[in-house]
Amino acid sequence: MDFSLSEQIEHIIDQTAELICESQYVVALVGAGMSVESGISPFRGKGGLWTKYGEPDNRGYEQLLQDPKQWWVNRLTEQPRPEAAAFETATPNPGHYALVEMEKMGILKHIITQNVDNLHKAAGHTNVAEIHGNRTLLRCIDCNMRFEKNEIDADLENVPPHCPECSGIVKGDTVMFGEPIPTDVMHVCQQETLKADCMLLLGTSAVVYPAAAFPSLAKQNGAQILEINTEGSALSEICDLTINGPTGEVLPTLVQRIREIKEI
Repeated sequence: MDFSLSEQIEHIIDQTAELICESQYVVALVGAGMSVESGISPFRGKGGLWTKYGEPDNRGYEQLLQDPKQWWVNRLTEQPRPEAAAFETATPNPGHYALVEMEKMGILKHIITQNVDNLHKAAGHTNVAEIHGNRTLLRCIDCNMRFEKNEIDADLENVPPHCPECSGIVKGDTVMFGEPIPTDVMHVCQQETLKADCMLLLGTSAVVYPAAAFPSLAKQNGAQILEINTEGSALSEICDLTINGPTGEVLPTLVQRIREIKEI
């Protein structure tokens, strides 16, 4: 490991593994810190894309609704920023694969991710709620049907594209400023939060709502809240245990501890 596994951290990892093994329904809330470890810049904070370039227009979704053709023309003709290449080349890191192992072991029931990079699915996860969308997909704003990009014709001569199911306008699946969280994924996030008797907070600053509200809701419902992050978050004070370290290095060790406890 690149960071020091002190005796104190090892003890907390052991405690965390024991609590997870005692739980019946573990749900993970994942934030940008996990993607940073795969080489993707965060949006906020030091080195963030929005810190560097400014936040997107908070009227973006309103502009789409007012003139969907022009919105699509702008989207198709704009020059990508250099940092965007990281999304194309990023691959899952050991933290992603450790969560896949937890899912295969039947311990991790669901992931709620705030990341749009598709890395959880690329790693092999099946139970993922992408609350902010998936940059590799398109979505109908009326029926929420999602499509691979190659399933929908979208060029300068054929915009805005329309949903083959309901004829609604199709846009990128990533949730824009001013756009409501799609009702289908929001429902899954709320239901999984209420089912959880243990929630893992992984690489999240816990400041972006509505995702940041889920740990408090789980806590009120009796769940244990366990945090793994390089630094404290806005919700550290409600956490039962906190491990200060990168998820890509802590999670594989945690999974090994769980295997030893369960003798898998």
